[in-house]
Amino acid sequence: MAMPDSQESILAKDETVIEQTQFVKLGRCQWWFMVALNIFFLIVGQAAAVLLGRFYYDQGGNSKWMATLVQTAAFPVLLIPLYFIPSSKDPSTSSAPPSIKVLALIYFALGVLLACDNMLYSVGLLYLSASTYSLICATQLAFNAVFSYFINSQKFTALILNSVIIVSFSAALIAVSDDSSGPAGVSKWKHILGFICTLGASAIYSLLLSLMQLTFQKVLKKETFSVVLEMQIYTALVASCAATVGLFASGEWRTLHGEMEKFGEGRVSYVMTLVWTAVAWQVCSVGVVGLIFVVSSLFSNVISTLSLAVTPIAAVIIFHDKMDGVKIIAMLLAIWGFATYIYQNYLDDSKVRRRQTGVRESHNDSSA
Repeated sequence: MAMPDSQESILAKDETVIEQTQFVKLGRCQWWFMVALNIFFLIVGQAAAVLLGRFYYDQGGNSKWMATLVQTAAFPVLLIPLYFIPSSKDPSTSSAPPSIKVLALIYFALGVLLACDNMLYSVGLLYLSASTYSLICATQLAFNAVFSYFINSQKFTALILNSVIIVSFSAALIAVSDDSSGPAGVSKWKHILGFICTLGASAIYSLLLSLMQLTFQKVLKKETFSVVLEMQIYTALVASCAATVGLFASGEWRTLHGEMEKFGEGRVSYVMTLVWTAVAWQVCSVGVVGLIFVVSSLFSNVISTLSLAVTPIAAVIIFHDKMDGVKIIAMLLAIWGFATYIYQNYLDDSKVRRRQTGVRESHNDSSA
């Protein structure tokens, strides 16, 4: 295996992997379109889901297992694009497909891990203020840097490190710009519990992204978007089943009717809040897994953290929250960090394509 230098593509591990990646197979414009589309899905989906989740708790919702379930319950929506994007055999993939048992084990493990992660996030959002929650969630980048290095052999350039630091600092600024005290009526113990759960969820989320990327590279070895959708559907199915078991085993299902009756905006609003929260999380998930597939888990996590800076803007528009100077500065920093990482990917794109062009020209010269 050739050792990559500091300017090597973040996706390239050796010549074989480079030739097999979507990064090379797609045209330049197609690749950037796929990246932009998945970024849109992730940012819009996550911002909407977080805002609706906060709305659910603020209006009287209190079921942690219901908040966990809606994060994956809308996975059947993904069957629609899966139907219109049929699986196709990749002629460049010569290895045998993984067995059903291997796939089932992988999807089950990822699904259970996803359910645990969703539960921890639900507890954190219940017991922490939005500012503290955002600050802790920014640690996803630090965790992902560690997991990507050990699991995915991720190489970091100065531009990538700069992006990670700046985007994290942007999220931190947004966090400290608000009152960091927890919601009314939350005890000190519950505040600490929320802190621990959110920190643990950030670590598990980063681990999940790296494991998904490793699955694409080492097990599935396919280059179709239908594979991404299938992974999301099966893992979400397992996570939804686990959350449903938790909802009934904990007895929280008995409180749902009373919760709906006492919901601040009424019963219809209660149902619609849960439905659209579920849909928003699935839109976000498509963006997350799509960016892992097209780029890398680190890039997916950077964009996910960028969404933490976008969410306050949506809150200003929808809930008329106050946008102070610190939040505006944080937004500019987030855009700076995001642009830095995009530029690094542009450099990687150009370098890989130049090398591939050189290889083809050398092959043509030798054939002549």
